[in-house]
Amino acid sequence: MKTKRLFASAALALGVTFAAGSFLASAQAQTLTMGVRGGPESLDPHFSALGSHAEAAKHIYDTLVWSGDDLQIEPGLATSWKALDETTWEFKLREGVKFHDGSDFDAEDVKFSIERIPVVSGPTTTTIYVRRVAGVEIVDPHTLHIKTNGPAATLPYDFVRLFVVSSDAAKDYSTPETAAEGFNGGPAAVGTGPYKLVSWEPKGDLVLERFDDYWRGKGPWAKVIRKEMPNDSSRLAALKSGQVDVINYVSSIDYLALQRDSSVEAVIGDSVYIMNLQLDQREDTPLVRAKDGSKLDKNPLRDPLVREAIDLAIDRDAMVSIVLEGLGKPANQMMPPGFFGSSEEIPARKHDSAQARALLAEAGYPDGFEFDLYCTSDRLPGDGAICQGLGQMFSQIGIKTNVNAISKTVYFPAQSRLEYSVFMNGWGTLTGEASYTLGSLAHSNDPEVKMGAFNRVAYKNDEVDRLMQEGATTLDPDARRKLYEQAMIATMADRVYIPVVQLQTVWAAKANSVIFAPRFDEDTLAFFIKAKN
Repeated sequence: MKTKRLFASAALALGVTFAAGSFLASAQAQTLTMGVRGGPESLDPHFSALGSHAEAAKHIYDTLVWSGDDLQIEPGLATSWKALDETTWEFKLREGVKFHDGSDFDAEDVKFSIERIPVVSGPTTTTIYVRRVAGVEIVDPHTLHIKTNGPAATLPYDFVRLFVVSSDAAKDYSTPETAAEGFNGGPAAVGTGPYKLVSWEPKGDLVLERFDDYWRGKGPWAKVIRKEMPNDSSRLAALKSGQVDVINYVSSIDYLALQRDSSVEAVIGDSVYIMNLQLDQREDTPLVRAKDGSKLDKNPLRDPLVREAIDLAIDRDAMVSIVLEGLGKPANQMMPPGFFGSSEEIPARKHDSAQARALLAEAGYPDGFEFDLYCTSDRLPGDGAICQGLGQMFSQIGIKTNVNAISKTVYFPAQSRLEYSVFMNGWGTLTGEASYTLGSLAHSNDPEVKMGAFNRVAYKNDEVDRLMQEGATTLDPDARRKLYEQAMIATMADRVYIPVVQLQTVWAAKANSVIFAPRFDEDTLAFFIKAKN
């Protein structure tokens, strides 16, 4: 099973050479300095599932299975895998791989990493990547048998985010109390990736040096500096002044201006991330009220008419053309079209403010009500602007909306504590198939079946749960696809999760400086950026 190639724009490459700046445009490039919108929350790769965290981790650590530019899975630290029976997968490991400290990589490190994740995972949990694992058996130093809690057809796809750490270096730093000390301070931050840790300043610079014994071959840069720069304008200014060589997440406004600047070249690629509005289904939700501030008799977000009205209030075409300056596409479901489990039967979403107001009146809210809308302002391109746009659209149908676009470091912990009633954030189907998205968000939060870990809105549809559980144990790909498509149709019909837009991402560098192909998961990885000689 392979993910369908979706985005023609991803074939574009950025071909540019800095005449001067922080690196030498020569056969032996020296330093690459990248200005990135977000950085890691720690240097423990198992702490967070956020994309910016994983992007940083990929410089230091490898994953068992690699996700290519188009999200097709490829060999990583595992060279091959196969299902031996309904509950056993065999993974063959790459031989001759070295950790940064010179020690050998083997099956014990993979087993240790799998078992470590549930212990040290933070609020944005990484347990979704090992949720199907019931046990790990070491057959020999380069062979593992992974026992699963039932048939697990998509297990290799989950392992694209299974970062492998050194069992020796991390053995004393694998509890919630000790992990930060060991990884952020350096002694446990030993991987098999292309770069070794030199230093890290939270919210600042991550400094790396090339690991010459990397199994893929030497990286193109002797030194890499990842500067965390959340302000879009500051990142672009740093690029133009030569402080950094490459930047990610160029804003839509800056992208338009760059079309007239021959000194900077930009490249655009479709993103795997969909911005989804999420509506709390608890009977007593904290941040919804009458317009006079009084408590409502019930949670209006539980009413299908209200949810449909909220959906109809969203003008997705305007969101793309005006708010995002064309850097996006209207979304009608929680995955990009063509992904495994997306449905062609789901129609485009309509915008009709008059019908939305009529539905609110029918639901018993002719004068609307009020809620607080939360989103990130520093995670994905346009996240804060989309949030502001939604607030205006909801106000037009009589829902007074207090928009709170805040830092991801505040937003995600509060979301995990279930403090929000209405919130929006991006979700990327990083494995290319629906079990990752629907299994995490749309299935009810059920620790027993290990699904719904990111369901923070108390959504429960018994049919969706049944379809996802059956799909997770269906080895036949055609049958599994149909089950996931049915689950997607049912979830979208409920409108508890309301997709808004699919993002597009822009990177920039000085003209004629580097060769770089955009990835669908938006990662900016130094190993795959090369100087153009």
